[in-house]
Amino acid sequence: MKKIMLFTMIAGLSFSCAKKVSSENAVQKESKKEVVTGADLDSHGCKASAGYTWSVLKKECIRIFEGTKLSHYNDGKTYTTVSYVIFEGDKAELFLDTQKESIILERKSEGDSWRKGDLELIPWKGYVLKKAGKIIYTGQ
Repeated sequence: MKKIMLFTMIAGLSFSCAKKVSSENAVQKESKKEVVTGADLDSHGCKASAGYTWSVLKKECIRIFEGTKLSHYNDGKTYTTVSYVIFEGDKAELFLDTQKESIILERKSEGDSWRKGDLELIPWKGYVLKKAGKIIYTGQ
């Protein structure tokens, strides 16, 4: 009789533990949000999944990878990221991999470099981007 009682208690405890684990799994499943592909419009209506980003300069959604590609200047390190620039008149909009928002550079006249603060984009053998006089990106 004692053996039957002991067996019943062990079986009951093991089932109660199993229910506890399964209820935790159900809570985890419920807390995951369902992501709908293509439903990723930003505050400007740009669809990131299609490669679109808001351009302050053009005031529209653009695909920055269709702009001019700038690669990290070869300083002996290996990089896997790039940055982009688009042009509109005497302004250039930089999309740097290190910045959340784009940066608008301006130039005074044709042939001059575009500037903002310590950033300077020089049209030389493609483009050279300097920060505080040091080359950080180059591109075609």
